[in-house]
Amino acid sequence: MDELVLLRDGAIAFLVLNRPERRNAITIEMWQALPRVIRDVEGDDSVRVLIVRGAGDEAFASGADISEFERVRASTSSARAYSVTVREAERALERFPRPTIAMIHGACVGGGLSVALACDLRWASRTARLGITAARLGIVYSLEATRRLADVVGPSHAGDLLYSGRLVDAEDAFHMGLVNRVCAPDRLERETGDYARAIAQQAPLSQEGAKQMLRHLRDGGAATDSAGYVDRAYESADYREGVRAFLEKRPPTFRGQ
Repeated sequence: MDELVLLRDGAIAFLVLNRPERRNAITIEMWQALPRVIRDVEGDDSVRVLIVRGAGDEAFASGADISEFERVRASTSSARAYSVTVREAERALERFPRPTIAMIHGACVGGGLSVALACDLRWASRTARLGITAARLGIVYSLEATRRLADVVGPSHAGDLLYSGRLVDAEDAFHMGLVNRVCAPDRLERETGDYARAIAQQAPLSQEGAKQMLRHLRDGGAATDSAGYVDRAYESADYREGVRAFLEKRPPTFRGQ
């Protein structure tokens, strides 16, 4: 669909929220399409990193499109169905097996911040303004979305953002751990791209395993659940290549095998 655009630059894929005229507010159709788009990228092993961004200069995403709430959240049952759709979209992004980065400029609010929190890392321009305005709308965020926020910033900062509905600037977001890096506006794309290309050169199986380990820690999974990722790495051609490259004092060439 035109409102979700997938672009490629070598090993980097860009998922663009493409409604700049509405500050990339996310429609129900965009939420519905997101899992399919993620599956398409997931099936391409040549993609090593996924960057999520908003189109234009004003916003990453200003939130869910409130103008359609009277249609898609008109009753308790329709609101529940809407929430299921949003949850499945966020889960698809969260469970993408390779590293994901939200590249944030301008407004990153409500559902937009939920999308960013479903990514592994968040890089922000100094123009960024981030927050969750549920308290201004009289709604309650889902348990999964609240958990992602609290996992990233801790319960105290999460409570501050949820109770107040306030927006924080990039520096405040950095200090509370909401974003990993703050860049000058004219350097955000370059610095995010440079970082993505650097991690795209590392061993994919190591990164996928690390992502699963972090997920096990977060979800309280048993240690035996994660042993397969360790064994898979030791048995891989990439492990042998990494050791040889180290001994030969040359950069390794990893193939995800």
